[in-house]
Amino acid sequence: MNESADVVTFTADQALYAVPVTRVQEILDLRPVAPLPNAPRYLLGIIDLRGANIPVVDLRSLLGRAAGEDTAQSRILVVTLMHGEGRATIGIKTDRVIEVTALDDGEIRPMEEADLLRWSGSSIAGIGRRNGDVVSVIDLDRLFSTVDLVAMDLSEAA
Repeated sequence: MNESADVVTFTADQALYAVPVTRVQEILDLRPVAPLPNAPRYLLGIIDLRGANIPVVDLRSLLGRAAGEDTAQSRILVVTLMHGEGRATIGIKTDRVIEVTALDDGEIRPMEEADLLRWSGSSIAGIGRRNGDVVSVIDLDRLFSTVDLVAMDLSEAA
């Protein structure tokens, strides 16, 4: 997938990630999240965003990474995902948002070795570079395809 696009880069557990800027509605400072009873570990709860209930997911937990402490640099990316026939708006808690930028060479390359390593990498759209650093570009729709959005009552009409 050679695709030229601007991305929002951010970190979670010292790893560098990105999502297409077209999927990011806004970037919020960390704020109190209202917890939900019996929620899965990755679902932190709900925030109010101009009257809309936005669920907030901990990216570290969703990616199977170690838990981390919130800092002054922690942010919530409000993103849109496609889920079945509908859309969902979700907040993703990150350790730090770096910048909105183009990747080096403007390319996202697939990881051809994934099959060899018997790793599906299903939530990774591809690998890019920014200032020489490796950036894993997240496929939001695939990342959240394993999350039961219907049970979380997050799906909206398209």
